[in-house]
Amino acid sequence: MSLRLALTTLAVAVWAVATPAAAQDNFQTTVRNAILFDVGTQSVLFEKAADELQAPASLAKLMTMAVIFEELRQGRLRLDQEVVISEDAWRRGGAPSRTSSMYAAVNSRVKVQDLMRGVVIQSGNDASIALAEAVSGTEANFIPVMNSRARALGLTRSVFRNSTGLPDPEQRSTAREIARLADHIIRAHPEHYGLYGEREFTWGGIRQQNRNPLLGTYPGADGLKTGYIEEAGFNLAGSAVQNGQRLIVVVMGARSLQERSNEARKLLDWGFRSFELRDLFQENEMIGDVAVFGGSQGTVPVTAGKPVRLLLPRGQSDRVTAQIVYRGPVRAPVRQGAEVGMLRVLRGSQVALEVPVFAAADVGTGTLSQRALQGAWELATGWIRTGTARP
Repeated sequence: MSLRLALTTLAVAVWAVATPAAAQDNFQTTVRNAILFDVGTQSVLFEKAADELQAPASLAKLMTMAVIFEELRQGRLRLDQEVVISEDAWRRGGAPSRTSSMYAAVNSRVKVQDLMRGVVIQSGNDASIALAEAVSGTEANFIPVMNSRARALGLTRSVFRNSTGLPDPEQRSTAREIARLADHIIRAHPEHYGLYGEREFTWGGIRQQNRNPLLGTYPGADGLKTGYIEEAGFNLAGSAVQNGQRLIVVVMGARSLQERSNEARKLLDWGFRSFELRDLFQENEMIGDVAVFGGSQGTVPVTAGKPVRLLLPRGQSDRVTAQIVYRGPVRAPVRQGAEVGMLRVLRGSQVALEVPVFAAADVGTGTLSQRALQGAWELATGWIRTGTARP
């Protein structure tokens, strides 16, 4: 039996706009690239040229820290571990470099937890290189680790060539992938994310302020990172929480510090003001059924296992539709909790949200006669499923 991509269209009793396309038409930004992302629903609320590859500048340090956080989680690095500041880290990223620096002294020993603050708060290039060396021996050896981790996180287009974000013609990322990276850091590493909200850090008697213009000035702002090189312009990945809702904003290619700050604020204001959260399916609610081949029964009920919610533009309404998309029929036996497909929520033909669905019950292997009957049914009706399938 060949497996086909099957669709089950659900009747969803919700009147609402499931995608911000119409609302987005009423909002504009002056920056070259931007995206606004809701963490709770994993929804994009606004985007402008969000898939264009651009120089990330110091936003590349988000990838550096994503690797460091994972090394800490795996026990390959310790917060109290001391790292020697090499001449290379000092010369290319420290005081002699005349770039953003922690100002760690050459050959000094600095704990990992202090280097992390040097990267996150001070945007220290010396701290970034020193952490790369702590993981891989040299910064050059750290680069494949960055790119491998990026691919594992779903950053398919980003290319990292150093740990600092300093100019390199091959180092590129997109607003969408920077937002995805920020989302990962926030959700996967809450024990370290608080660093991004710290306002200042002093090392070697030199006190430096966090460069994020949202901290302390925008309600609920608690991260993440700024960046600037001449090629990139002024970049920012920021996040804020209001009334339990967390948004991530990424702006790239701003022409000034002021434009970067103003446009990030405008996007956040618009996102918090213009959308409301609606429930589509409750936690563990039976969403529909998926066909089963060779089982003791012909279908299995499915659930998302968690509430399915959408952010909807205020004051607008339209019909939402949903489909269960799966490779099927699913072969028996099926175990409760097994992922069997995807819930796809649409407005018209545009996909607004996709979440995995799971079997809500066990389905054992059917008797010989049941399997024979199902096989005959598959041969007789398979063309119908093929006709409704979508690639």
